[in-house]
Amino acid sequence: MRQKVKKLIVTFDNTTDAMAFEKACHSHDMPGRVIPVPRSISVSCGISWSVPLEEEERMRRFVEEQGLAFEGYHYAEVY
Repeated sequence: MRQKVKKLIVTFDNTTDAMAFEKACHSHDMPGRVIPVPRSISVSCGISWSVPLEEEERMRRFVEEQGLAFEGYHYAEVY
């Protein structure tokens, strides 16, 4: 049985930003995947990007360098 793991969750104001973020991450081999926004985080468009905590610094640098639009960074336990 899978266990929940604490991860960095990137949220977005709208679906367009979420899709652009996903495309940028895939084209640059950045870690993570699209997931529904966890219930413990009640903001954004409903789509989020889940990142392993060990990749947090790399992801934050990437987002800044690429100038990607996002709502915020959060932490949540997810599968």
